[in-house]
Amino acid sequence: MKPETVARAERLLGSPARSWARVASRGYSLNDHWTVVLENGTRAFLKEGTIDPSPEWVRDEQRVFAAVSGPFMPRFIAFEDGERPLLVLEDLMPARWPPPWLPGDIEAVRAALGEVASAPIDGELPRLADEPWTGWNAVAADPEPFLGLGVMSAEQLERALPVLLGAEDQALLAGDSLLHCDVRSDNLCLREGRAVLVDWNHARVGNAAFDVAFWLPSLALEHGPEPDSFGVDELAAHVAGFFAARAGLPPPEGAPRVRGFQLAQLEVALPWACRALGLSLE
Repeated sequence: MKPETVARAERLLGSPARSWARVASRGYSLNDHWTVVLENGTRAFLKEGTIDPSPEWVRDEQRVFAAVSGPFMPRFIAFEDGERPLLVLEDLMPARWPPPWLPGDIEAVRAALGEVASAPIDGELPRLADEPWTGWNAVAADPEPFLGLGVMSAEQLERALPVLLGAEDQALLAGDSLLHCDVRSDNLCLREGRAVLVDWNHARVGNAAFDVAFWLPSLALEHGPEPDSFGVDELAAHVAGFFAARAGLPPPEGAPRVRGFQLAQLEVALPWACRALGLSLE
């Protein structure tokens, strides 16, 4: 029986489907993903928003595709709003999705992030510096979820928190660069020597170093270089605070597996921040 998502794409694109396949997402939201080949030769990737907050994320992503295009992102094909919004993009296959990270891959991602940062924006996107930030300030207000993770004792947190709060407060977020704001391996692929980023729903405008800094904990977990080697140590406390404020919370309904991954990234980002700030975890 033909899936309703595929039938919607047929109606939207005006061509019957010749074949289709469900895509098992490596991400942490519960969107419905399909690839489809239409009779007119179109090969497309279908993303349908289902469980909250996924529907609004799909709408947000469509707004980004309306404002930005470039070789660092998939080609936009179509969009249909509704209770379960449907975004239709080019099918990026064949492509390779790291890990493993092969020679030249990290350089390709850094080159793509450079293109992202300099891309023109035709319209308005939210500014990173205007977003309410939940980080070490949230840990200071209610430390129990963080302490329950076991990555710091209460005494260690008491000593380190003033320094972490100060560094987080001084982190430069303002800027005029396009940011993906969710760079990690399940959101990018390598194709013909280039990196292409997917899942653009969190895109903002701000400091280009932000995308590099937030990529680094997941890269280190996948046997990449340590974060200290990328020259963005000024954002280390900011990155660590993001994961510190979230990893100990109950999982959101729309992304039930995300807290474990946030904890793993915290276990990289917190020592990085401590090294950058000269703090000891002893």
